[in-house]
Amino acid sequence: MSYLQLSYLHLITIFPAFILGTYLLISRKGSALHKQLGKIYMSLMLISAVITLFMTATIGPLFLGHFGYIHLFSVLVLYSVPSAYFAVRSGNIKRHKINMIALYVGGLLIAGSFTFAPGRMLHTWLFA
Repeated sequence: MSYLQLSYLHLITIFPAFILGTYLLISRKGSALHKQLGKIYMSLMLISAVITLFMTATIGPLFLGHFGYIHLFSVLVLYSVPSAYFAVRSGNIKRHKINMIALYVGGLLIAGSFTFAPGRMLHTWLFA
């Protein structure tokens, strides 16, 4: 699959994840709707993180000829989602909350802001 196709798949998963994640952070916690949307959000984030692992870094140094610093956010997602899920399943709401905030801030806000940097595809699409 080409880099462009992977980029589209990533955007298809990450955009609704951003909308859902924002809603989940500001809405009432613990409701049936929260739980259902949370499962969808977590699934979208996991799928998106896996997709990014197949995308070669285009800016900065490469590790193993493929990965860049941006891939650290994929690792964050791959850790935070299962950790948050198992925390809430065991009743550790505080740990769940910490992981979900880290997921949103690191996996969406910080990683997302890097995608608008000069030289990145979204920057080119939107500003060039």
